[in-house]
Amino acid sequence: MNRFGDQLLTGATFAGDQNRRTRGRNLFDQSKYLLHDVRAADDERWTSDLSDGGTAVLDGKKILIVDDDVRNVFALASALELHGVEVLYAENGEEGLELLRQNTDVDLTFMDIMMPEIDGYETIKMVRAIPDFEHLPIIALTAKAMKGDREKTISAGASDYIAKPVDFDRLFSLLSRWLRKEPDPAVPGEG
Repeated sequence: MNRFGDQLLTGATFAGDQNRRTRGRNLFDQSKYLLHDVRAADDERWTSDLSDGGTAVLDGKKILIVDDDVRNVFALASALELHGVEVLYAENGEEGLELLRQNTDVDLTFMDIMMPEIDGYETIKMVRAIPDFEHLPIIALTAKAMKGDREKTISAGASDYIAKPVDFDRLFSLLSRWLRKEPDPAVPGEG
């Protein structure tokens, strides 16, 4: 179990779960939610788009996850860490910006759109305003996928978009694309 799983087991409070009486009961539900998408049996499927060299494209990469829900962070981090990725985590946009400033070698960022204080759209715009990160691949995440969301995130400066709950085939396809790709200066968020 990684450090995000420890938060689950110790009864950390998640967004929308402020009632202490329900934490123990919700641990089982939260675990089912996480394990729905994070299963060892899916490991081969996750690497299907990484066929030329398997997971080599992921090994040693540093990825920042900016999401206020530790359950989502746990699911993503668990899958990424299986493939040698160093995962950094921030609970909000401000923390994410600070971590980026401290870790200029981040290879890619997952950015939740629906966060308190500074939402993902604003955070992405702020990241793009930092010269070192104007070409950093940023994949936007949202739980409430609606028509036009992809276009809105791209216009805010995201490189790509994926809906929650995350389809890991799609996730690893996006990772393969953005971690191997030579930046195209004509495309926002690429180069």
